[in-house]
Amino acid sequence: MIYKKTKNLRAVQILLGHNKLESTVRYLGIEVDDALDIAEQLDV
Repeated sequence: MIYKKTKNLRAVQILLGHNKLESTVRYLGIEVDDALDIAEQLDV
């Protein structure tokens, strides 16, 4: 729900306790390319 509202992968990663962004992407079921584009915009 947080990701859908904010599109903030980093916040979701921290809240879930994931060490790697890839784990969060897999958990959310979103495309890796989309996630990386978002992460670059957020300077993760």
